[in-house]
Amino acid sequence: MSPLRVIFAGTPEFAAHHLQALLDSRHQVVAVFTQPDRPAGRGKKLQASPVKTLALSQNLPVHQPTHLKTPDDQALIEQYQADVMVVVAYGLLLPKAVLDLPRLGCINVHASLLPRWRGAAPIQRAIQAGDSETGVTIMQMDVGLDTGDMLAISRCPIGPTTTAAELHDTLWPIGCPALIDTLDQLANNAVKPVPQDHDKANYAHKLTKEEAQIDWRQPAANIDRLIRAFNPFPVAFTLLGEERVRLWQASLITETAAVAPGTIALAEQSGSKSRLVVACGEGQLALTSVQLPGKKALAIADLLAGNHAKFAEGIQFISAEPVNE
Repeated sequence: MSPLRVIFAGTPEFAAHHLQALLDSRHQVVAVFTQPDRPAGRGKKLQASPVKTLALSQNLPVHQPTHLKTPDDQALIEQYQADVMVVVAYGLLLPKAVLDLPRLGCINVHASLLPRWRGAAPIQRAIQAGDSETGVTIMQMDVGLDTGDMLAISRCPIGPTTTAAELHDTLWPIGCPALIDTLDQLANNAVKPVPQDHDKANYAHKLTKEEAQIDWRQPAANIDRLIRAFNPFPVAFTLLGEERVRLWQASLITETAAVAPGTIALAEQSGSKSRLVVACGEGQLALTSVQLPGKKALAIADLLAGNHAKFAEGIQFISAEPVNE
């Protein structure tokens, strides 16, 4: 089997893991495309993506176009005479002219069991929807949004306490070998594409900070899933007066409290057994990791030690307004 000449396109940490797997394989990465540097941190200094940082450390050619629509952009890709382009969480749409440039086309590593979640946030939306499993799909790209034929699927369960951060760290280790195996099969002309069932597709909308605000009138199970799906970004929050309180972790209580949703039903300060329980529309949530403005996230024992009056029983959080679909 001859090694393939690969152009890699990706941006975040999830993509960087797959680039590393490619670098460790027999295939040859000839160029890397990634998003332009973005301002980050309090100083808003330009920061390179994880993919760019890795590529530069390996002395790979790095390109950061704002789009791939112009003839110059496409000529840049064509000059590398790649057999295949591997796309992992790149963040730019590939026009048909680009999809057709590599000899074997473009393939995508997508963090969902397609067609279940297409789009920008499949990891988070799977948790939020209460899915019991997810996985990684290697897909032949076409002009649609995550609509191409499936080349490989790797599955994993979603546990009842799994956060998006944890699921991210579970998915890339199964995505990397699936990618390399698919490239090996492409090199041997041994892939067997499987069309998607488009009737089963859902769109995983990009996360917004606005939807991270908790509506305590919702069932506790829904709020628990939102908290887990939005950890580590954008982090679920609630309002206590005018203060934005971020909720990193919680656990479900099935019994419904006899107080209004959003009310602190129990604030018990007892060392490692401290508890802060909030009433929901159905059931309750025991908060386990909470962050006050300008502070780090705290376990409930530490939170109550310095803020017991603020989080006393009977205090009520402000619910988000319900979203009209």
